[in-house]
Amino acid sequence: MRIKRPKRPTCVNDRMTAHAPISPPEAAPCVFRAQGLSKVYGEGPAAVHALRGVDLCIAPGEFVVLLGASGSGKSTLLNILGGLDSATSGTAQWTHQGRTHELTGASDAELTRYRREHVGFVFQFYNLIPSLTARENVALVTDLAHDPMTPEAALALVGLADRMDHFAAQLSGGEQQRVAIARAIAKRPQVLLCDEPTGALDCATGIVVLQALEKVNRQLGTTAVVITHNAPIADMADRVMRMAGGRIVDTQANPHKVAAATLRW
Repeated sequence: MRIKRPKRPTCVNDRMTAHAPISPPEAAPCVFRAQGLSKVYGEGPAAVHALRGVDLCIAPGEFVVLLGASGSGKSTLLNILGGLDSATSGTAQWTHQGRTHELTGASDAELTRYRREHVGFVFQFYNLIPSLTARENVALVTDLAHDPMTPEAALALVGLADRMDHFAAQLSGGEQQRVAIARAIAKRPQVLLCDEPTGALDCATGIVVLQALEKVNRQLGTTAVVITHNAPIADMADRVMRMAGGRIVDTQANPHKVAAATLRW
């Protein structure tokens, strides 16, 4: 089955990003590799098959968008890659500095270390601590990381150098989400996993958040996987994977990436 890609929305000041699309994964190593990955919740007639034999390879530094309707398996796949959930069958691996590590079958302690040291998460809801400033929210991560950025550097990277001493209630929704991104990248993760990062935001604010993700991917070389149901966001990706019924039903390289600033929905 092949899903036809939606027509790209009209863009204003359309321009290409400064870097070329990454080589296809067949010609590049995989930071993530999954083979036959399946996830079943429950048993018997009531069992829910969230993933059904997923195969994928995500290259280092790649910006991948996962598209699909609610219930298609996007979040389950992201949670397994991020060490937040376990597969029922199949294998999932991640590679760092030439060494391949098994995610399937890893112990709770190993997965905790993996999440703490190598993965940054960004969710639809910001989960900031309201009694702390933006700087202090980011410092919660930097105090635990091995080789972190300073909170000031992380906030500056997402365009909040002048807002770091504001509390969450003093920030807009887009600013709060950018604090969440700064918190996720401050520990210098190898991968950034984002589940509907613009889902609670309007178009203009969402674009600002996507520009922050774009900048992190481009300047730090962080591999980014972004879940969204918003098809126009696919235009800024290196590759687009479409999911339905727990399977990846279509994968397309994007030969003409556009800047996040040009997106409209």
